[in-house]
Amino acid sequence: MENHQTKKHSFLPFSFFPWHQTPLSAQELSALELDECRNMSIRTKILLLFAIALSIFALTSAVIGYQLYMDSAVEQNKRLGEGITRLIAETIDADKVDDYLASGTSADARDYIETERRLQHIMETWSSIKYIYVYRITDSGCQVVFDLDTANVSGSRPGDLIPLDPSLEPFRRTLLDGGNIPPVISNDDYGWLLTVYAPIYNSKGICQCYAGIDISMEDLRIQSRDFIVKLCLIFIFLFAVILLIVFRLAKYHLILPINTMAHSAEIFAYHTDEALEQSLERISRLDIHTGDEVENLYRSFVKMTRDSVRYMTDIRSKNETIAKMQTALILTLADMVERRDKNTGHHIKKTAAYVKIIAEELKRMGAYPEILTDDYIRNMVESAPLHDVGKIAIPDAILNKPGKLTEEEFNLMKTHTTAGGKIIGSLIETVPDSDYLYEARNLAIYHHEKWNGKGYPSGLSGEGIPLSSRIMAVADVFDALISHRSYKKGFPYDKALAIIREERGSQFDPVIVDAFFAAKDKILKVADEFTEMEELQE
Repeated sequence: MENHQTKKHSFLPFSFFPWHQTPLSAQELSALELDECRNMSIRTKILLLFAIALSIFALTSAVIGYQLYMDSAVEQNKRLGEGITRLIAETIDADKVDDYLASGTSADARDYIETERRLQHIMETWSSIKYIYVYRITDSGCQVVFDLDTANVSGSRPGDLIPLDPSLEPFRRTLLDGGNIPPVISNDDYGWLLTVYAPIYNSKGICQCYAGIDISMEDLRIQSRDFIVKLCLIFIFLFAVILLIVFRLAKYHLILPINTMAHSAEIFAYHTDEALEQSLERISRLDIHTGDEVENLYRSFVKMTRDSVRYMTDIRSKNETIAKMQTALILTLADMVERRDKNTGHHIKKTAAYVKIIAEELKRMGAYPEILTDDYIRNMVESAPLHDVGKIAIPDAILNKPGKLTEEEFNLMKTHTTAGGKIIGSLIETVPDSDYLYEARNLAIYHHEKWNGKGYPSGLSGEGIPLSSRIMAVADVFDALISHRSYKKGFPYDKALAIIREERGSQFDPVIVDAFFAAKDKILKVADEFTEMEELQE
């Protein structure tokens, strides 16, 4: 018990997921893998659903994360731009703007040159700044105060008039009034830029011009791409880890328990009481303990199986009792008929024994394989004692006449075949599911038919005669030949066997005659046993 418990709760190598049932062997796991689903397995459905859910979550998170990142980066650049424009505004002496416009970059404009140098230093300090300029906003456009040169673009000269950038048109009135405007993002021939303006006031508080910078957002584009790549790599890693966890959890909590229950039900054996108990024990040993609905299902499954086994065992016992009663009734009915016929002795028992021997030999030979199943042979042997049940309708005077029957009497005797068919037909109407009764009717009606079609009552020939009746025909005639009657002595075995061989292909099915002679020793042994029994009774 201790070893069993240790095994039951053991962990798989390199896994954090324990079995939640009795661990299966590699062979049992392989057997489970062979069981195919009609459409899609639960494992595939679970993984597919989680994959879809995780993909939607990852895509949504990536979009939201990207947007938050961009918003944060843009806001950071805006704050940076506002700080730099304020620094520029502090660098410029607003009271000298008119002098800057008048003197420009002439040799005597030392203040202008020094201020421009400071602005250049600011531009070099922050690599993200693409342009720095100082404009006076007028109704005619923007009058350049400072416009720093860049590596690719030369700045405008002081006093030049340039048009207001289209992105700032909505704020023209505010700019003319010297008010503050928010940072503006534009994407044009100069690239993706963040434009920030800050008013520059003189000592009297009057706005003289605006300090403006254009911050390049191209670096942000590259950074955002790197951010997305890193985010995707993180999600792919998490995606793989989560799917692995889901796969393992589903396998040990759901897939294996359900599959083992299904496989156990599939290989459940019903043929014997021992097989029933072994199948029940196999299911009980699964010991599924997932602690959820699967465990509830397993407990219900075990209870249902245990109740079914108990019920089937009870039914099997009752069926055996019924079968014994049926056999006893058949023998009793047949014995009642036989007792009326004082000439037959143990005829029904002997013919039943011969029929069984011949049928088993035919099966061993491989003859009529589509017909000679174990069930067919069993039904035929069980119903063999009823083949002469129709004699109950024959008067005693004819049935026990010591001499030869007249033609009229013989014709009446022949009606025992159809009479037996009617009797058994009535039983079939009462018990329609008894297969042996159908063979009993065939035996009763057709056991006097001949292979060449000269028998009675229907004149059937060849394989048109039911197989069971062809077998009984050989057994019936052989027993009649070797048995003593009030009107004759039994033939020696050699003579009886010679007659049977002579009638091969005319009265009897050749294949059945061959099987009869192949099992001759067994048949003669049965004949000897019954002869000794009859002699002892006499």
